[in-house]
Amino acid sequence: MCHFCGLCSPQLLSILHSSGLVRNLWECLREGSSCPAEPQIQNMLEELLIHKPDDPIEFMINHLKQNNDDAPRICVLGPPASGKTTVKIPNALWANLIQERLSNVDCIKQGWILEGFPENQEQAWMLQSSGIFPRHVVMLYAPDTVLIERSGGKRLDPLTQEVFHTTFDWPSDPLVQERLVKPEDLSEQEVSKKLLEYHRNFPEIFHIYQKVLKSINADQPSVDVLSQVLAFVQTRHRSAAPFTPRILFFGPPGSGKSLQAALIAQKYDVVNICCGQLLKEAVADNTKLGELVKPYIDSGCPVPNNLVLKLLTERLSSLDCLSHGWVLSGFPRDVEQGEQLQKAQINPNRVFFFNLPYESIMERLSQRRTDPVTGERYHTTFRPAPTPEIQARLRQNPKDEEENIEKRLNIYYSNVKALEDFYQDAFYVNADQDPYVIFEFIESCIIKPLPCRKP
Repeated sequence: MCHFCGLCSPQLLSILHSSGLVRNLWECLREGSSCPAEPQIQNMLEELLIHKPDDPIEFMINHLKQNNDDAPRICVLGPPASGKTTVKIPNALWANLIQERLSNVDCIKQGWILEGFPENQEQAWMLQSSGIFPRHVVMLYAPDTVLIERSGGKRLDPLTQEVFHTTFDWPSDPLVQERLVKPEDLSEQEVSKKLLEYHRNFPEIFHIYQKVLKSINADQPSVDVLSQVLAFVQTRHRSAAPFTPRILFFGPPGSGKSLQAALIAQKYDVVNICCGQLLKEAVADNTKLGELVKPYIDSGCPVPNNLVLKLLTERLSSLDCLSHGWVLSGFPRDVEQGEQLQKAQINPNRVFFFNLPYESIMERLSQRRTDPVTGERYHTTFRPAPTPEIQARLRQNPKDEEENIEKRLNIYYSNVKALEDFYQDAFYVNADQDPYVIFEFIESCIIKPLPCRKP
């Protein structure tokens, strides 16, 4: 769900409308420059608190079916004086009319732009009680002298009631030009009176929206104003919604996924799950699934997808994973497995691809050694054995021989491009640097909002 509100004087509204700012903003949002949506659960909880439905479960189901949390919801606010009407409508009737219109399917699915409301504190409160909450408020400001001067260029077509401007939006049709008239309420005295009313009401509205408000100078080209408005609208305020990390690590062997997963798990108290280790634990625990998996582990053959997925689903559905979150590595290995995860409703909210040059991978893996007596791991370059005696008894795991590393790399690289396309919101990690530099980058990606994908 995304909202944008502009607070501006009536003359500024007219100028921005005639110069196409509102229309351009809407077009940019519809074309994909939409604002990042806040977590859907927060919007649903807000709606529950506002509407207090008799059947909360049915209400939440209907909310999720609407799938409207990415639709732009835009308000351009300001006091009256646009010249369209001098009729005063009671605040309650205004709120009811707006709520009814914004409840229509087109507004729910596509979003909306609300211009010229609320004008005062009472109207803002009525919007809130109706469940209409702006999350981005843009205050457009300019000196009153500039606004009064510019308002003199406003012209009205009495036939169509369309508004034009002598500087910003002059019609090309000569017939339209001839019948344009200057609105009666745009005398300097009348404009000054309405600006005074605006300045009297604005502090109350500012107080209501101050936590989500940004001031933008409108005394500049409308293109620059639009650019600044879009930049602000595309930001996301820190959400109070609960966030449970569900992290997926991809990378070639030797890229440091296991170390980073351990660091993340230690700091954020999430469950660290390595698919290969999970399979071995199932075999060691003599579970029913472990008995089915054991022949494949013993023979070195790949474990069938259905068995791996069943084991993962059980593990990721356990209480610690649901409450604390998880970081998973080693699965999926291809798009087919990724689709199976998706069908099983296992959806990560952060995905990372580790990138490491071929030479660095070979250096890291081919020089790894293990002490068969203590089980301690060493590296001939980065962590050599402390004594000649230990050095003499070190052994190399067959999987770390160059020929076997090549095979594993070929399998990984044959699938990684398709996986990158499948997880389009993924982050990419330069794994050829200090592990704690890598950790800081991953951590920054975990705590910041996700980018918004184009529809």
